[in-house]
Amino acid sequence: MKIYTRSGDKGETSLIYGHRIPKDSIRVETYGTIDEANSMIGLGLSYLRAEKFATEDLIEQLLIIQRELFDLGRDLATPVEKVQEKGYHVNADQVTRLEAFIDSYDGQVPPLTKFILPGGHTAAAALQSARTITRRAERIAVSLAKEEQVNPEIQRYLNRLSDYLFIAGRAINHRAGVQEPEVDFS
Repeated sequence: MKIYTRSGDKGETSLIYGHRIPKDSIRVETYGTIDEANSMIGLGLSYLRAEKFATEDLIEQLLIIQRELFDLGRDLATPVEKVQEKGYHVNADQVTRLEAFIDSYDGQVPPLTKFILPGGHTAAAALQSARTITRRAERIAVSLAKEEQVNPEIQRYLNRLSDYLFIAGRAINHRAGVQEPEVDFS
């Protein structure tokens, strides 16, 4: 299979099952932004794999999330008529699992007393970047849902994912013994 197909040279791309749409459509923008977040999570994973502190739980969770983000993209790249026939891939159980991941880290990190800046450990910084990309994907998904039928769990998933990425970044900084950069408003 060749990497290039030349089929997109005129500004269109194919959804799953061959339906053609413009590359600048809001649907493509949504799943493209989800792909950006997934790539940044992959960068964070590459930093975590090199660490000596405990990262196994984070790595396992982030790999699950990467696969689920692929499924979010698949839900968005599937024409509505095929979704009605085959169903969505992302569901409420995955949102609930993200909430459990968040709760498990919330008790491990010091309570927030000030705003913090993205940064600290390189893996934490990558996950904070993924968080901001996820927030953008969520905003675009909201706009898409006003125009077209989409899986309603996508917005919920992206919302929880940004919370997860925030707390996972904090957990990484805490485990690595890296001080989180704080914002002082005084």
